[in-house]
Amino acid sequence: MLILAIDTALDACSAAVLDTAAGTTIAIESQAMQRGHAEALMPLIARLMKDSGIAFTALDRIAVTTGPGSFTGLRVGLSAARGIALAAEKPIVGLTTLAAYAAPVVAENGEHPILSAIDARHDHVYFQVVGGDGSPLIKPKVAPIAEALEAASLGALHLVGNAAKILAERWPADAVPPFRVDPQSAPDITWVAWVGAAIDPESAPPRPFYLRAPDAKPPRDQLPLSAQPSTT
Repeated sequence: MLILAIDTALDACSAAVLDTAAGTTIAIESQAMQRGHAEALMPLIARLMKDSGIAFTALDRIAVTTGPGSFTGLRVGLSAARGIALAAEKPIVGLTTLAAYAAPVVAENGEHPILSAIDARHDHVYFQVVGGDGSPLIKPKVAPIAEALEAASLGALHLVGNAAKILAERWPADAVPPFRVDPQSAPDITWVAWVGAAIDPESAPPRPFYLRAPDAKPPRDQLPLSAQPSTT
């Protein structure tokens, strides 16, 4: 199976082409960035496909991260993935950034639970916890850091994600220390491709995975009249 994977949900603009039969990443490019995904993504994909020597129509599937992450960034990736899938008439799957962070750790078949965490700002994190075999222990949620730290009761966790260091620095003194701390600004795009190859398109739609509403709100004069407060 040939997979084109795309990730723009966090602080990177990344894409890769994976050949699952050969177990090889044919082409990969990742640029660290906090802004500018919209301008960078399509030229990056064009270079990637040229380097791979594979036509879009030869792909078997498109995989894209759906968040949590930057509202603007993840929508850039989703829009590009949907457009490519539509034009090439290929199936598309979405996977969360939390799952993408956990995937390479789950593949190690370790015994320690895995806590994936993303900085949600304002002393909050997006997080989830899975067992070493990938079984769900705490479902994805956005919560105060103090609540995420309650997961320390599960034992020596493997922390991964762009908030892994934040949690490690505030880890309860009376708890078992984390087994490992892997601070990463964005998921490994190769693992986005591998997970995208494994999941069922019917159960993994390419929709934004929001755990809370955007901070920004439309101006009052852009709201429907029914949603505007009364002035009387």
